[in-house]
Amino acid sequence: MSTPALPTLTLSDAEAGALSLLSGTATEDMWRLRTLDDYYAGLSRTANLGIAIPPQLQAIRTATGWPRIVVDALDERLDVDSLRCPDDPAAEQDLSYIWQANDLADESQLAHHDALVYGRSYLAVGVDEYGGPLVSVESPQHMSVDYDVRTRTIRSALRLITAGSQRSATLYLPDQTIYLAGSGNGWTVTDRQPHSLGVVPVVRLANRQRVADRRGSSEITEEVRALTDAACRTLLGQEVAREFFAAPQRYILGASESSFQGPDGAQRSAWETYIGRYLALERDEDGNTPEVGQFPAYDPAVYDRIVNTYARLVAGVTALPAHMLGYTTDNPASAEAIRSAEARLIKKAERRQRSFSGPWSRAMRLALKLTGVTGPVPVVDVQWRDASTPTVAAQADATTKLVSAGVLPAASEVTLERAGIDRAQRERIAAERLRTAGRDVLDSLATTFGAAPEDVVGRDAA
Repeated sequence: MSTPALPTLTLSDAEAGALSLLSGTATEDMWRLRTLDDYYAGLSRTANLGIAIPPQLQAIRTATGWPRIVVDALDERLDVDSLRCPDDPAAEQDLSYIWQANDLADESQLAHHDALVYGRSYLAVGVDEYGGPLVSVESPQHMSVDYDVRTRTIRSALRLITAGSQRSATLYLPDQTIYLAGSGNGWTVTDRQPHSLGVVPVVRLANRQRVADRRGSSEITEEVRALTDAACRTLLGQEVAREFFAAPQRYILGASESSFQGPDGAQRSAWETYIGRYLALERDEDGNTPEVGQFPAYDPAVYDRIVNTYARLVAGVTALPAHMLGYTTDNPASAEAIRSAEARLIKKAERRQRSFSGPWSRAMRLALKLTGVTGPVPVVDVQWRDASTPTVAAQADATTKLVSAGVLPAASEVTLERAGIDRAQRERIAAERLRTAGRDVLDSLATTFGAAPEDVVGRDAA
């Protein structure tokens, strides 16, 4: 009995070169990715100009939450509804199993979310411990790739995990996947898993690609970060003003020194003087009464107007309705005005659905190939939920009109999709229709042969 060959514990020159290149790329991107993460989490520190903020109050933190709103408002409209293989129903059943087995209904949301925050995320395809397809979502904080712009394919990819002093890495290549463990300043190969995919089993979801920047860009753009910092400085100024001007500022002219001393001649505290001592002031030696006055009160509306201005600017840059950013007016917007304000956001979400469909399709085709599909791998169509926010009544009314006009058949699954019914409910409806059709056939047979329907044996089972 032959023993299985052990994995080669050293890297070839080509593999070592790919590892070095990808490690350097990961190091270069780390600072930028952490900056974006801090802005999304509201942990970024706003630079203090050192003019209006005293040193005692520089530790006060303010946050607007706008970067999170910019990302979440778009992410909430990116939901994959189902995967279809129009030319291969059997492959479509395999896709449904892969989707559910890998919990991709939830994991897909994480992939979209990271792509919007960092500008990209990754889908890695492999084999689990039972030999089935394993599709995992990877963050760009742990994954870097060598991307070929000309062919729009990935030449190699590296997943790098550091936990304290422990390091591990996974190097993805077109012919195999190599697992490594950190060993001092180098790496030791722990396992090699050849595959027959012919491509690197990693797919990138890039957000807001440009010809000059195929890596993708974050929704937390430089404009959003600058306006967020400006709004935070304004809110910090409001906090400082509140500390200084929460109580009305008063002044006294012509008061003697004894007015601010106790019976024992000791100097009274500022608070004691403020709350009552000056209310009983004596005339001076010339018989004149001290003059008491009050400075104009602090008006916080000035800061509110500035923050609202920044909110409108962020809304214009990000295609968000201003009310999502907290901008308020005296007259609330009507329902029609809100829908009109969401038009750009809806179109933006539809563009993201289109750009994310290709990566999801490629990843699922790789997963299908790992199931042993012979011949050409079928095309995978990605179906998305409606990015707009129509009411249930509006969807039902529009679908009813299409059915009445003969555009859609009443029993079509497409009709159920347009009515806003999700995949699980559509499958239950299809099963109910089959059972109903079976009962109708049995009832017809019973009537034809003169037997009562309840006398037909096993009618529900049939």
